[in-house]
Amino acid sequence: MDPIGDRAGRRDRRLAAFDRISGPTWTAVYRQFSGPDLESWTDQFDRLCATSGPTMATAYVHASLTCARHVSPAAALMLGTRALFLCQPDSSDLARLLLVQSTKAVPKLERPGDFTEWLSAVDAIVSADASLLRPVLDRMEGLLSTVDAKGFAAWVSAGLVSTRGRTAYFQLSIPHARRVLDQEAGQGGLDAASGAIKAFATALWRVEPALRPVAAPADLHTPRRPAFDGAVFWLPDSFGGFSAGEERLLYFAAVAHMGAHLTFSGARFAVGSLRPLQVALVSLIEDARVETLAARRYPGLARLWRRFHDARPEGPNIADGLMARLARALIDPDFDDPSPWVQKGVDLFRERQGNLEDPSLSREIGGMLGNDLGQMRVQFNPKTYVVQPPYRDDGNGLWDFGDPPTDAAAPQEEILLSVRLTQKEETGGKDRNDTAPEEGEETAPVRPVEPDPDTGIPVARYPEWDRRAERLRPDWTTVLEYGFRPASAGVIDAILARYRDTRARVAALVDRARVSRPVRQRRQPEGDRLDIDACIRAVIDRRAGAEPDRRVYEVTARLHRDLSVLLLLDISESTKDTIAGTTESVFSIERAAAALLADAMSAIGDPFALRAFCSDGREDVRIYRVKDFDMPFAAVSRARLAALKPGLSTRLGAALRHAGAEIAARPTHRRLILLVTDGEPSDVDAPDPHYLVEDARKAVQEIARLGVDVFCVGLTGAGESQLNRIFGRRNILHIDRVAALPDVLPKLYFRLTT
Repeated sequence: MDPIGDRAGRRDRRLAAFDRISGPTWTAVYRQFSGPDLESWTDQFDRLCATSGPTMATAYVHASLTCARHVSPAAALMLGTRALFLCQPDSSDLARLLLVQSTKAVPKLERPGDFTEWLSAVDAIVSADASLLRPVLDRMEGLLSTVDAKGFAAWVSAGLVSTRGRTAYFQLSIPHARRVLDQEAGQGGLDAASGAIKAFATALWRVEPALRPVAAPADLHTPRRPAFDGAVFWLPDSFGGFSAGEERLLYFAAVAHMGAHLTFSGARFAVGSLRPLQVALVSLIEDARVETLAARRYPGLARLWRRFHDARPEGPNIADGLMARLARALIDPDFDDPSPWVQKGVDLFRERQGNLEDPSLSREIGGMLGNDLGQMRVQFNPKTYVVQPPYRDDGNGLWDFGDPPTDAAAPQEEILLSVRLTQKEETGGKDRNDTAPEEGEETAPVRPVEPDPDTGIPVARYPEWDRRAERLRPDWTTVLEYGFRPASAGVIDAILARYRDTRARVAALVDRARVSRPVRQRRQPEGDRLDIDACIRAVIDRRAGAEPDRRVYEVTARLHRDLSVLLLLDISESTKDTIAGTTESVFSIERAAAALLADAMSAIGDPFALRAFCSDGREDVRIYRVKDFDMPFAAVSRARLAALKPGLSTRLGAALRHAGAEIAARPTHRRLILLVTDGEPSDVDAPDPHYLVEDARKAVQEIARLGVDVFCVGLTGAGESQLNRIFGRRNILHIDRVAALPDVLPKLYFRLTT
């Protein structure tokens, strides 16, 4: 390389940059920057000229001036540093895009700390994957028009949590990205309104709906509508285009409408030979019928619903428009529509005001209006038709479409729904439509579906703590139950035989422990305090000349066992490792410890359950139900324990939340989750080493509020500092061999009884 030619080239690029900048611009530069700041600014300008030419330097001048005016000169220099970092041969256009887009972003970042928060979020994207920055910068102006700097940082953090689907997230091409953005914008959405929605439905119709988010359509531009199936209400996770206040009212309007269907609609309509247009019209008339009946009971509902009817009495005579106009005319007496078809529908409906309790009139009127539209040659496309207004459901809950075709590959959301409802019933939750069978009525036995060993069954979703955003991400993880491959219970029998002496010691220790409610025992011959009532009685007897009873003490004792235990085993890939100084794997120690504890608790009758877990990303947290509370530790559960194989990752927070939700329902005095693990949590889609640690710590805190104790048995020294942070030093016990188990168990039971 020719040094002289290189210096000349840099000089020429700098001169070209100077030529592109007007005199007033330079005046503004000298006005905004002075002293050391001006020197730093000049250095950044020269380096950008040298590496990327005059176009980049010109962009830097305008961006730095905008940043200095709205924030500070120091902030402008921070921006220049990021641009220089991005000025690599293959990403110089990304640096220029950052500078250009910053001129639009910075005016929205004038509050103290906003610029730093925004720039930190940009840094986080670049650190994770610089290619993700481009779609964000392309949408920066719109993003900052929707959320503030803190909301933007939280939205970015949510996208970076997972290594899967990041590009689609930052392109805003998946519903999840839009939902998080809406939440950060303070629009609330379904999560924020769910409590009020349930209370509103209960107050109106004496029902408590099970709320579910509507799955996003394939076409993201197609509006989503509510839906219902008995007690289950599906609602959009947000209503786009509405303010936070209007969105909340939409949710109220939707649940009031679907509750009216549950109250007044009765049995489903049989579709029979009806055409799609007639089905849509019957649904529309049925909507108007139940709303009229509901408004007679609660007049304020009519005002709530009418505010969302915005159809106009003009426009082309197309089916969708005419139906929206008819919907408004049936609920709004002041709406005057010139269409003869709309007027006929209104007249037919009003003529039957005295017979609105009969659902058959909806089918009658809807069929007549459908025939009229057919004669008018009005086109109707059921694939593009969207019910209006947006609070009304899609109508499917009103119809009996016959037996659906069997589909072994049912959508995951439907499976998850069915399992959630089953769990709710098992834990005492009641559906508003649940009724006891009539006397003599036959009921078919419910057979639980055995989970598949390869695919599993989704059973629940749980939030996850985002340490960067400092908030819980709702429904962020999905827990699936997996089945077991055939195995022999003899494997566990052999383990128990191998550790015969340890087995006897563990059983004795567990048997001696009395974890229960303390019981006060009065009138004792010895004790640590006086029994006042017995003392008074003794004084009375003595003054009466009788021999006083010398049992005047009382003690507090634990007479009975009142403890439930859920033993949770970490079977991630790392448990295949061999423990230092031994020839045994972590997993073999885990399984042996679990077998010994299970055998001891089973022998004395303590209720306990045994679960194992691993994970493959946040959408696949795997739970294995080795033994349930009401299941003996016999051949089946021992075979399941023998069938466990280590693999995948350790998403500890989700597993703990699932275990906590299960054991919290146990009616015992003390409830314990005993986790056996080999180290800190990790997962394939969580590159931040602290993210899952903080989430697990948050999960332990949540479980403690349920009145459940969480203890951890660590099998190696790995991750000790992280485990201390998650559980607290007092709640961790360490062993490196099965024979050490009797030495640590007394510490555990002592802590449970203090």
